[in-house]
Amino acid sequence: MTQTLGEPTTGSIPQTSAHKPNTTFLVVWLALAGLAFAVLQSLVAPALSTIAVDLDASTSDVSWIITAYLLSASVLTPIFARLGDMLGKRRILIVVVSLLLVGTIIAGLAPSLPVMIIGRIFQGAAGAVLPLSIGIVRDEVAKDKISVTIGILSGIFGIGAGVGIVAAGPIVENLDYHFLFWIPMVLIVIALAGIIFGMKESPIRKPGRLDYVGTVILTIGLVSLLLAISEGSNWGWGDAKTVGMLVLGAVALIAFVIVELRVKEPLIDVRLFKIRGVWTAHVIALVFGFAMYGTFVLMPTLLQLPEFTGYGFGKSASESGLYLLPTVIMLVLVSPISGIVVRKFGPKPALITGAVLLTAAYVLPGISHESIWLVLISGILTGAGIGFGLAAASNAIIESVPALQTGEAISANTIARTIGSSIGTAVIAAVISSKTQDFTLPTGVISLPADSVFNTVFWVCAAVSVVAIIVALIAPSMRKVREQAAAHGVNDLDEITTAK
Repeated sequence: MTQTLGEPTTGSIPQTSAHKPNTTFLVVWLALAGLAFAVLQSLVAPALSTIAVDLDASTSDVSWIITAYLLSASVLTPIFARLGDMLGKRRILIVVVSLLLVGTIIAGLAPSLPVMIIGRIFQGAAGAVLPLSIGIVRDEVAKDKISVTIGILSGIFGIGAGVGIVAAGPIVENLDYHFLFWIPMVLIVIALAGIIFGMKESPIRKPGRLDYVGTVILTIGLVSLLLAISEGSNWGWGDAKTVGMLVLGAVALIAFVIVELRVKEPLIDVRLFKIRGVWTAHVIALVFGFAMYGTFVLMPTLLQLPEFTGYGFGKSASESGLYLLPTVIMLVLVSPISGIVVRKFGPKPALITGAVLLTAAYVLPGISHESIWLVLISGILTGAGIGFGLAAASNAIIESVPALQTGEAISANTIARTIGSSIGTAVIAAVISSKTQDFTLPTGVISLPADSVFNTVFWVCAAVSVVAIIVALIAPSMRKVREQAAAHGVNDLDEITTAK
């Protein structure tokens, strides 16, 4: 088949497009956009109580600042990823980064909680940055650099979440919570300018139309499920609203699968889930999303508990953030290493390594967290595990699906990670608040989380991480797939996937 440069591709396509962009700058612009989105997701979490006071909102209501972001990201990610495949990934990337910028301005200027929530909904639309970016990398970057580049971009999301938690305390204590939005806005502006003026549109497209029925059903399913998970601790897990939302979400997602199997142009091709390299990557993303927030939510809580408890370390918000720096540093270092491992040996070894390290990161403090050095070592292991696992999961999908379906496959992986993060945050919050211990002070009696709840959460996260080890062992060896393909003279990865 002959392809005319500049025309959308409709058949079998090459791994990269004909024009050769400046790979370094392309990765910089994409990384900055992904970093800004990830930072904004976690940056506000430690400052919710401060924001609640300023906006005169209750603790339960202010939690919508997080919930709105997650809901928007989950619902809009597959839609924008599909539009990117249809209309051009760079074009849609400009749209979502622009929405991120608009949402950040609205949130930074918000005079009330409803306005803040509207801004967060706009920000959440940028959840499609990762699938769009990975699609662009697959289209534009030389084949031998794809795995390392994807490792960097996937790791950016974990790095951004860690940076957000680390930076929130110093920003709120020394500046003002509005700077939680103004500082990331600088990254957004730079990224947007780079994407507009420094990137060209790839000719690789998948013409079609948006699946409106599937979009509506998926929206109902994800909103219901994430709403129940996010608000379950406030409503009560046995409350009719929580149970009803969970049931509605489950029914809607089942209906979505049925519809997507029948429509000609599905929003997400659920048939891809039959591929072992795809469904294992989705499960691992779900598990790592859960466990990652075990560190980013649990560790600051433990570090900030007063020393008189006998198990807390009495650190301020700024100090506790600094103790998470080793986690972020390991993410930065390991994510590209994961890409190198994938390039040489396939995703499976990196997936197994990441899952084992993550499990060890929770087993260690589960056995003992009396010393702050144990907390630091746990954070280092967590960063290394997430760096290996998330990067390898994205690469596993890239290795398993046709290039034309990269966006929808990665968007499903992003949703799995988001749902995992939501479940992890909700479960950890519920466990921490499930048992308290009273301490008598000169000013009165205060109730704080009991030491036993931390042991429980560490072992829960360890058990969840063991699931990732099992799934990683089940994942296919892509090295063998490549060797078999080379033996048969098959060089186009799309043909490999079709053959499977």
